[in-house]
Amino acid sequence: MITLEMMPPLMFGGLVLAMLIGFPVAFTLAAVGLSFGFLAIHLGFFDLNFLQAIPGRVFGSVLSNELLLAIPFFTFMGAILERCGLAEDMLDSMGQLFGPIRGGLGYSVIIVGFILGAITGTVAAQVIAMALISMPVMIRYGYNMRYITGVLAASGTITQLVPPSLVLIVLADQLGKSVGDMYLGAWGPSVFQILLFAGYTFILGLIKPGHVPPVPLEARTLTGWALWKKCLMGIIPSAVLIFVVLGTMMMGLATPTEAGAMGAVGAIVLAAIHHKEFSSTDRKVLVVGIIAAGIGTIVAMLFTENLVFKIAFAVTYLAVAWICISAARMPDLRDLIKQGYESTMRLTCMVTFILIGSTCFSVVFLGVSGGVWLEHLLTSLPGGVWGFLIFINLFIFFLAFFLDFFEIAFIILPMIAPIAQKILGPVVGDGPALIWFGVMLCVNMQTSFLHPPFGFALFYLRGVAPKEVKSSDIYWGAMPWIGLQMIMVLIVIAFPITVTALLDKPAKVDLDKVKIEVPQIDLPPLDLGLPQK
Repeated sequence: MITLEMMPPLMFGGLVLAMLIGFPVAFTLAAVGLSFGFLAIHLGFFDLNFLQAIPGRVFGSVLSNELLLAIPFFTFMGAILERCGLAEDMLDSMGQLFGPIRGGLGYSVIIVGFILGAITGTVAAQVIAMALISMPVMIRYGYNMRYITGVLAASGTITQLVPPSLVLIVLADQLGKSVGDMYLGAWGPSVFQILLFAGYTFILGLIKPGHVPPVPLEARTLTGWALWKKCLMGIIPSAVLIFVVLGTMMMGLATPTEAGAMGAVGAIVLAAIHHKEFSSTDRKVLVVGIIAAGIGTIVAMLFTENLVFKIAFAVTYLAVAWICISAARMPDLRDLIKQGYESTMRLTCMVTFILIGSTCFSVVFLGVSGGVWLEHLLTSLPGGVWGFLIFINLFIFFLAFFLDFFEIAFIILPMIAPIAQKILGPVVGDGPALIWFGVMLCVNMQTSFLHPPFGFALFYLRGVAPKEVKSSDIYWGAMPWIGLQMIMVLIVIAFPITVTALLDKPAKVDLDKVKIEVPQIDLPPLDLGLPQK
């Protein structure tokens, strides 16, 4: 006879077995959830009315979730910037800028990966674009093959952590936290991880200089101002787009969905600017739009919003509309926008179906007291807070061998988030606790793209690498970078300030010293008049 206490572990085990069969995750989640739901009804653990919560949550928490509307916009932005030529220009200019030093091409891949991560948000786009552009150059100049494959795959996965990462949006939604706070928390680990990658390249240049040689002098086609100009022409538009997307969100000027919409339009503008058919008339319109935006911003900072402000930004909007129409007139750019729509639709449908399936599973899991079982399991671990963190990170690390980050976020997070809040709240405070926990898991889940057997970044790399690149080089090349990412996880666990430093600190108020003073008001004398006879 199956008891109520046996249902949660049976559900979890059944889910693992069903996933190993290879059936799509979204339908597996729904099938396992509904199967155990009907079994629970048959055994009398709850009645059929309990399952009414499933359609209620699907329509109320999934299809009506405004935060998840940001995912299509950021996906479209990444799809456009993937092939618009921005990555190629930046890698070429950065490679020549850092070329004279050992590991210079590696530094350029890491830095460009960080910048592209802040404007694309998709791992596939970044790994493929940088591999196609940089791998032949690095092979030509004698870089070690395993270093090449490792740095290209790892610098692509930094997209997972650098805002505006789709992972951070999903984590914020599942943890019930602000996307802006999640982005602020992720900046510290992002920068530290880039420093770790650059530090590894520097040490490798000292120990094995033959693995990361400098670029020969004759290969440097640009020098002086021409080189700096090309670098700035790639960095400045990217920085503007990063501010439009992230700056407006963190300053409270736009919601994540609004910021994503601006990013999608900005990606089209950026693609048009980098296109060879961008005419001189278009450039003049662009300059007028930039000047108008500058005037409008200055007016808004010095004065209240007035007619000049409205006219200036009306001109800016017209300039943006002009450039978008010009982009639609360029045949290959029009095809690129169409491909962006298609990939956005595919990813959005996948996320929606996984969310629906995870809702079916989680409702039944909670209905059979799965939350109580999981809380008892995790709070009884040896080591207290640190034992909990080490166990969860090892669990997520090994789970990432088989599951994508979307699946981990939608299946595991809703179950462990309340427990994490309860355990981690006393360590860093109730407000930042889940932000710290979410960023920590984001750093951890980067490894899901790198380690075998299902490291998608390795698959993307294998798909575009030349035939002379062995699969063994790709897999072994990723190993040191997986180690660096795990070191980053340990740093985030040991030093929560790497995440919480930029978050708003709650005001500390001593309740014993609070005084409420009510001012005395002198009222005029009350005149009741003469007594009535």
